[in-house]
Amino acid sequence: MADRPSVESFSEKGFYLNEFRGRTLAIAARAEDLRRPASLEALLAELAANSTRVVLLSTENLVLEDLLGAAALVASEPRFEGEVWRALSRAPHVGVVCEGGEDFVRTCREIVLRLALSKLVWVDVAGGLRRDDASRCSFVDLEELRRLLRNRVSQENSARLALLREIEMALSAGVGAVNLSTLEGLADELFTYAGSGTLFTRERYVIVRRLGLDDYDAAADLIARGVAEGYLVPRTPEEIERIFVSGFGAFVEGRHLAGIGALLEHPGAGAAEIASLYTLTRFLGEGIGGHLVRFALERTRSRGFGFAFACTTSERVVDFFERQGFRLAGAEELPAEKWRVYDPDRRGRVRCLRCDL
Repeated sequence: MADRPSVESFSEKGFYLNEFRGRTLAIAARAEDLRRPASLEALLAELAANSTRVVLLSTENLVLEDLLGAAALVASEPRFEGEVWRALSRAPHVGVVCEGGEDFVRTCREIVLRLALSKLVWVDVAGGLRRDDASRCSFVDLEELRRLLRNRVSQENSARLALLREIEMALSAGVGAVNLSTLEGLADELFTYAGSGTLFTRERYVIVRRLGLDDYDAAADLIARGVAEGYLVPRTPEEIERIFVSGFGAFVEGRHLAGIGALLEHPGAGAAEIASLYTLTRFLGEGIGGHLVRFALERTRSRGFGFAFACTTSERVVDFFERQGFRLAGAEELPAEKWRVYDPDRRGRVRCLRCDL
């Protein structure tokens, strides 16, 4: 561990490539969105090297043939499923020509369901969804999508609404996940936590639990990121190991470690410190931090402690903890042992927060 964490040591792309290996993805894009396909060509080559197959759906035969170097299939032809299967046994990608207009999004959804694929990637010039304040919605579950469709009908054009409704129907019918991204942002959307568009899923699985041994590598990388970004204080290898032992994580869909924290107990003072709380960029605004704090407070209460506390030099983090029911406190209101080996310079800048239980 002493030689470990650097932010670069963790390969987000490697994580996702491993998840995609041996699977077949569908990518849907109108022909006019594929006129400059260099970024897509690079992505397809990378997926092929990863043993990931792709069904590319578009509206023009010539565009598909130029891009893939092979004749495209027609969605309406007999024994379509078998034709796709045979084509993918010969090459890692197959093109499928679909009807244009509004029928394109419907046909793409029907094809993905016929092939029982678990992931559909929509390429759209408008990219992912935006909130009213123009910030990106990076992660949307089916219930939230339905709510957005009810509330935003007047804010979207007809083509965009048709696309969002097809995404809703695809998820409802069993597609596991749908990504919505621009062509230029496709690699970031598929291979990074931050993403570039919006990831839609049927359900939002946010589970907070203790870290296990198999989670330590990912947790170490999150801590390194938090330190590099200035949100977390640097720690020794021994301190990091203590974080692991007392740590907990928020897992999205049961797999993605979206955020971490640790509960450091001070039995003599009847208190517990919430430490190393950090959430990946993609999941900011998705409530992950709140899930982590609630877990920590429940555990503090179950241990019979009277209060929980946290320390930070970030005003944004202060605001976050105040929204979770914490109040600003003086250093003397925290356990004395907290300050015994604390960096004097940092102590002069640190803000203390306390939540009485």
